[in-house]
Parts: sequence; structure tokens; C-alpha cells
Amino acid sequence: MTNYTLQASREWWSQRWLDLLDSYRFKKRLERARNYSRQGNVLSIEFKGAKVLARVQGSEPEPYKVSLSLEPFTDEEWGYVIETMSKKAIFAAKLLAGEMPQNIEEVFTANGLSLFPFTLSDVRSKCSCPDKANPCKHVGAVYYQLGDRFSEDPFVLFKLRGRTKEQIISDLRQLRSTKIDLSTTQESDIQQPITTNQNTIKLDSFWHYTEPLDSSLVVIAPSASETVLDVLGAIPLGKEEETVVNITSGDVVMKYLETVYQDVRQKAVLAAMNVGEAS
Repeated sequence: MTNYTLQASREWWSQRWLDLLDSYRFKKRLERARNYSRQGNVLSIEFKGAKVLARVQGSEPEPYKVSLSLEPFTDEEWGYVIETMSKKAIFAAKLLAGEMPQNIEEVFTANGLSLFPFTLSDVRSKCSCPDKANPCKHVGAVYYQLGDRFSEDPFVLFKLRGRTKEQIISDLRQLRSTKIDLSTTQESDIQQPITTNQNTIKLDSFWHYTEPLDSSLVVIAPSASETVLDVLGAIPLGKEEETVVNITSGDVVMKYLETVYQDVRQKAVLAAMNVGEAS
């Protein structure tokens, strides 16, 4: 399998971790470290808090002891991160599904932090081998193995920063539950006065009005037997005198309707005021 094929098969967060190691200038040493990782020379990897402890078989009969760690975030810093995560349900949903949200780094950068190390110097590593170079091939082999672990479980990366999967999920659920309870309480407080006011309304008499109307407000409606169309008659689209070169049928209609509107408005006012009828 080529390096390109391997990169295409890895999750983006795992490849991001390995790209940092691949930037190391001693390519021969990296090649030996990659071979150690593929050939099973990394005998064990375990976490002790935020630190990785591993045993790597080298040229000597006794395996070398390797330790690797990042700078863990403080409880206060993790509190800010969890608070930011809780505002977007997609983060919790993807992490619960074993996926790393594509823009997860925004959560950390918004709080002045970086989930991934910037350079290899940000990774603290030690090896019991006599090689004074750091990272040596044994440390590099563990580094590659962690990349595979990240693909299987993105929470391994968070563990290096001081939080386990169980802690993150528990904190997210607790924070979101608190926000939901607070929102429900506030909504209940707002609705309570409305409910009290509704109880004072008498529904059986709501639509009844027993008081006499002021005589000045009484309006006599026009007869229903004659409609507006009967009064207006046909639209005069066929009149030759209104058909000129620069006037379209639409213009004629609009001009006529403006006249009709003015006429109807005047007649409606007169009819409503009972003006112009014989006594």
C-alpha cells in the first residue's frame, strides 16, 4: 500500500497528527520508525493519566521504555471548551458517533488553545535507548501507533490533553441538561401570568354585546340586489378613441380602473351617509 493510499484511508485528525511527525527532517530515522510500527515492534501502549507509556522492542533483548505526552489543559480551560461545545449539538452528536467534527479546532482556538501540537517540540517524549536524538525511532514508532489509535477512537487525542471520553460526554450532558432545565423554568415563569389572565375571561358571553350602538355609528348598507359590476358595466377596451399608438390595453385598463375607484369611493361615502336619496 502506497503512502498516498494510506493517507486517503486515514481520518483527517489522524493524518493531521502524523503530518507533524512527517515534517521531521531526518527521513531515514522516520522510515525505521514506520517499519517498527508496521512490524509489531511496539509491544504495548497504555495511558497513565494524560501520559502514554509504551514498550518497544529494539535491537536489544530487553524492550525500551517510551513515554510521550502533551501539555494537558487545566480544569478551567476544559470548562471553557465544554461550554463552547455545548452550544452546538453537532459536536456532541459526532463525538458520540466516534467521529471528529471537521471544525473541532474552532472550539479550542476560540478559547486560546490548540488541540494539536504546533511542532514536535510541543510533544514531550523520552526513551530508555542510548540514542540521544529525539525523537528516536522507538518514539517515532509509538507516534505512528497513536495515529492509528486516533482513527479508531478520536477521544484518544482528548485524553492526551487531560480529558477522557467519559468525562467529556458526562460534562456535555450535564451542561446541556442544566440549560434545558433553566430554559423550561424561564418559559414557565413567563407563561404563568398569561394563564391567570385567561381564567378571568367569560367565554360564554365573549361574543355578545348588549349595549345599544350610538346612532351616529349606524350605516345603511347599499342594496344587495345590485352589485358593483351592474353599476360599472363593461370595461371599455373596444373603444376606438382610446386606442392610440403608444397606449397598451393594460394602460387603458389601469386608467379606467383609476376612474372607477374614484367614482366608487365617492358613491360609497354618499350611500353610507344616506346623502342624495329622496326623503
